[in-house]
Amino acid sequence: MEYDLDSGAHSTYSLHYHLILTTKYRRGVLTEERTQFIRGIIRGFTDKYGVELTNLDGEDDHVHILFRAKPTTDLVKFINTVKGATARRIRNEYEDELKTELWGDSFWNDSYCLISTGQVSLDVLKQYVEDQRES
Repeated sequence: MEYDLDSGAHSTYSLHYHLILTTKYRRGVLTEERTQFIRGIIRGFTDKYGVELTNLDGEDDHVHILFRAKPTTDLVKFINTVKGATARRIRNEYEDELKTELWGDSFWNDSYCLISTGQVSLDVLKQYVEDQRES
């Protein structure tokens, strides 16, 4: 089984995540232009958190963010920065267009979904572990 592994001074790892953010009230305010804007904002601070943005896309009321991280990455801090920085910047940039859809200071829903992912499916990994004794 081949993995695309990262390494640190004392570790080898492969940490991939899928983050889903929804807009407040599930309002359909995310155009392709705004999604691109969000991607640019996030790329501006990924190095600070030891994160590599793999992919970002979505629909008009949510985005899917795929990223790789280091074991030392504070995921909650990174996610809060993503939500705070993107909300602030997008509300400033598109203020007139958003004021009828979203009011107050909110852009994102308070909650989020974070899923750890891997390079192979869980079933393949289970089978690999089970087959270790037989090898």
